Amino acid sequence: MRIEQLEYIAAVTRLGSLRRAAEELHVSQPALSETVRNLERELGVDLLERKRSGAKISDEGRELLPHIMSVLDAVDRLRGAADDQHRISRMVRLGTVNTATVPLVIPTVREFRSSHPLTQVELVGAQQSRIHRGLLEGSFDLGLVNYLEGDDLPPGFETTELLRGRPVVCVRPDSPLAALETVDTDSLLAEPLVVMRSGYVMHRFLHRLLRGRAPAFSYSTDGAEMGKLMVAEGLGATVLPDFSVVGDPLERRGTITVRPLAEEATEVLLVLQRRHAGSVPRAVRDLQELFVRNAGAYRAVSGP
Repeated sequence: MRIEQLEYIAAVTRLGSLRRAAEELHVSQPALSETVRNLERELGVDLLERKRSGAKISDEGRELLPHIMSVLDAVDRLRGAADDQHRISRMVRLGTVNTATVPLVIPTVREFRSSHPLTQVELVGAQQSRIHRGLLEGSFDLGLVNYLEGDDLPPGFETTELLRGRPVVCVRPDSPLAALETVDTDSLLAEPLVVMRSGYVMHRFLHRLLRGRAPAFSYSTDGAEMGKLMVAEGLGATVLPDFSVVGDPLERRGTITVRPLAEEATEVLLVLQRRHAGSVPRAVRDLQELFVRNAGAYRAVSGP
């Protein structure tokens, strides 16, 4: 049994003619007639009375008509619900560590907005532990987090690597560190440092890099975006993944720049994670695909 068979019966009943029903449904009359006969054979009931003057519902068909209309009504509701699910304004919540916010997230969200004008995207800057908790609890749909090379990935998540970069020193162009080709630990310690708070991957990296030594002076901030602004205002230098700085509006305007760390080969990974789930909303899948595509474009522009 197919839905169009029931739709044909409803149309013939309403219009009282196989010909008029065929014209309305844009099918040939022989095709419509054969489709109805197949249904009658399947049910073992003559649903229509066929006469020279036209066709009408039979007595047996009239008894079955409420059931036919009930099925068609249910199909209409299903189609309407599916259409609403596609069109309705909904929220996609993205948890992100701030090292990824500007160069990758903003262009991706802008592009997503053009193809999903009714879907809101809520960006929540948070530490990695909160993002993981939100993914597991369902309060985040996607999460952007960092790992250092060699870190173990937590179970329970689908993880897609987006970017892989090196820690660099972020400074103003007029900083003494900007005059160096590479920045060693002693030079870094001689300048005020803007340090990420405990709980961020770059805090852990810097602690490992400095090996317990303290900088001349330090500030503590909750995220890379504020750190870059503090550097731009001349408060000191900070250490971030290169993909967090290269392409940032401040870097494009020449307000901040980067210098490699001397003798430092550690890699920082930016990954996109979501909870393993059997069903993923279309908007979430589309946003995930945009991140993967734009990460590839970013790599092509910024180089290895």
